[in-house]
Amino acid sequence: MESKEWRKHTVRVRYQETDQMGVVYHGNYLNWFEIGRTEYVREMGYSYRNIEKLGLYLPVVDAQISFKRPAKYDDVVDIYTKVAEFTSKKIIFENVVRKGEDILVTGKTVHVWLNSQWKTIRLDVEAPELYERLLKG
Repeated sequence: MESKEWRKHTVRVRYQETDQMGVVYHGNYLNWFEIGRTEYVREMGYSYRNIEKLGLYLPVVDAQISFKRPAKYDDVVDIYTKVAEFTSKKIIFENVVRKGEDILVTGKTVHVWLNSQWKTIRLDVEAPELYERLLKG
C-alpha cells in the first residue's frame, strides 16, 4: 500500500467520533478523507490556505464510500490517499482507511476547480505552477 502514489496520515479515533456502540460514526470518514487530501496537497508543496490565496477553491462535488469493517474508539488508523484522476478541471482522490492490515473503508471524492466567483476554471491556465506540481504528483 505504501508507494510513491499513496500518502499516509495516521489518526487515533477520538471518543467524540464514535456513536453509542463505540463505533466511528459513518460521516466522520468524510472528515478523515479531507485530512488525507489536505495533507496530500501539503506534501506537494501547497496548503489549501495558499490555494485559496490564489482565489481558487476545490469543493467536493461527489463522494463515494464503502464500509468494510468498523473503526472503534481509541483505534489507531491510517488514512491512505492518492490522486486517482487529475485534469485541468477536476481532481479525484481515492482513499483507503486501514487498521493494521485490515481495510476498514474505501472511497473517493471528486472535486472541481473554481475561482472566487464560483465559476469553473482550468487550473493549467489560472495557476500553471500548481497544475504542474500536482501533475507530477
